[in-house]
Amino acid sequence: MTTHHFQPERYHTTIGWHEPVLRIAPGDTVVTTTVDAGGQDANEAQATPGGNPQTGPFFIEGAEPGDTLVVKIERITPNRPRGYATNVVSANVVDPEFVRELPPRRTVFWSVDVERGIVAAQDADGPLAKVQLPLAPMLGCFGVGPIGGQAISTATSAEHGGNMDYRAFAAGTTVYFPVFAPGALFHLGDGHATQGDGEIVGTGVEISCEVQFSVDLRKGKTIGWPRGETSDYIFTVGNARPLDQALQHATTEMIRWLCSDYGFDVETASSLLGQAVEYDVGNVFDPAYTMVCKVSKRVLAALS
Repeated sequence: MTTHHFQPERYHTTIGWHEPVLRIAPGDTVVTTTVDAGGQDANEAQATPGGNPQTGPFFIEGAEPGDTLVVKIERITPNRPRGYATNVVSANVVDPEFVRELPPRRTVFWSVDVERGIVAAQDADGPLAKVQLPLAPMLGCFGVGPIGGQAISTATSAEHGGNMDYRAFAAGTTVYFPVFAPGALFHLGDGHATQGDGEIVGTGVEISCEVQFSVDLRKGKTIGWPRGETSDYIFTVGNARPLDQALQHATTEMIRWLCSDYGFDVETASSLLGQAVEYDVGNVFDPAYTMVCKVSKRVLAALS
C-alpha cells in the first residue's frame, strides 16, 4: 500500500475515458488538490477554464467492468481563506409567481477559517453579516468513467456519479461506484466549504481543496448506482430528472442492496423501507437531480 502525492497539471470538465494521470493499486492512498468550480486554484489564480474541473482520472490496477470501486474519503481541506457562492435561489425551487420577485444573481464571497472551523459571509450587510456556519467540506462532483466510453459533462450526473452535490460526500464517508471502464478512471473535484441540501442557489461555498482518499476493489461485485456509507447510515444515490425518477433509482438500488448483502427478500426490504427509510436531496439545480435513500445502521444491526 502506497501513498501517492499528486499535483495536477491539467483538468477535465467531462468525466470520461481520458488518459490516466496516475496508476494506483487497491489499498493505495492519494493526496492531491482540486481547483474550485470556476477553475481557480489555492491562490485564486485561473488555473483552467471553469465548469467543475476534475482532477484525474486515476487508473486503479485490476479494476474491470462489473467490479465495484471503493473510495474512502479521508480528508477534504480547503486550501485558501475565501470561497464564493451565488446569492439567489434557483427559479425552479420557488413558486412560479414568486420568480419575478427574485433579485438579480451575483457572486458573494465567504471567508473560510479552517483552524476555527467556520464559514462566514464576507462584506455582508444585515442579518447575513452575523451568520457563522460550521465548516463542512464536501466533494460536489466526482465519479468514474461512464459506460460505453462516454465523456459526460461535469454539469450533470448519472450512474457513474458526477455532479451530485450531496453534502454527505465528506471526510469519513466511503463511496461505492460501479466500474464501467478498465481501470475505473476515477475523477474528483468541485470542493465546497459548506452547502445546504439541494444546492438551491446553484453553488455551495465553492473553494479549492487538498483531498486525501484511498481506493479498493470488490471484484465481481456489480452495482447499478453509486452507494455509500457513513458511521451511521448506508445510502444509495439516484441521478435523474424529474425528481421522482431519481428517487426511484435510489430506492430500487437500496432494495437490491438489502437483498444481496443483508439477506432480505423484496417484501421484507419493502416493509423495512416503508417504516425506516430516510431521504436526502442531493441537488435540485443541475440537469439531473440527485436523491439519496438512507437506512440507519442501528436499524440494520437490530435485525442481524
